[in-house]
Amino acid sequence: MVVTIVAARRPRGGEVPALRAAVRRALELLGETKAEVCVSLVDDDQIRALNRQYRGKDAATDVLAFAAREGERVPGDEHWLGDIVISLDTARRQARQGGHGLVHELIRLVTHGLLHLLGYDHERSPAEARRMRRKERWLLRMLGREAPRAS
Repeated sequence: MVVTIVAARRPRGGEVPALRAAVRRALELLGETKAEVCVSLVDDDQIRALNRQYRGKDAATDVLAFAAREGERVPGDEHWLGDIVISLDTARRQARQGGHGLVHELIRLVTHGLLHLLGYDHERSPAEARRMRRKERWLLRMLGREAPRAS
């Protein structure tokens, strides 16, 4: 399995190694042992531009996922799941608001993104949102992270 972390905005601590380890473990738990994924850590301006370009929403968001399985495939990319983009600015704010550390928030966001890469979509229907949330809670529990309570 290949996990690439690109940090346009470098976190201050040991978040990158912890995030890489969590992605690798999550992929194992999801049965994607040959998967390839790239996680990019950016700022609010960068994710806002991507959100505007690809989703038509002119606002920063916490995480975007670009699933390779949804597009046209080419020979040799069978294991490529796609790209996850996380705003470090938003992740830091959400970590403070949630009363937990940045690593926890990054792992929560990357878990959410991984599930999108695998075809889960909470915006499709209320039933799909519940299905995705259950899987996300399970995955976070398996990674040793408490999932925040649903509001």
